[in-house]
Amino acid sequence: MPTVYTEVEVDVDLVDFDTEDLLEELESRGSLPVERDINAKELIEKIWIKRPLGNHNYQDELDKLIYAVLGKIV
Repeated sequence: MPTVYTEVEVDVDLVDFDTEDLLEELESRGSLPVERDINAKELIEKIWIKRPLGNHNYQDELDKLIYAVLGKIV
């Protein structure tokens, strides 16, 4: 049986999608915004707690955060 391909043009606007649906799609692609990425948010909170206390030993957390957000190792 032959395979038939066809093209369909659909006019879609982002306002047609619910925010949660968009966030779920980004999560499935591994592109979740930092404020929704639990691991990245925890790292930011750890850095935030250390800085006002004068503890500037947060390089490990910062490196992990950079990797979590950019996907690149420092």
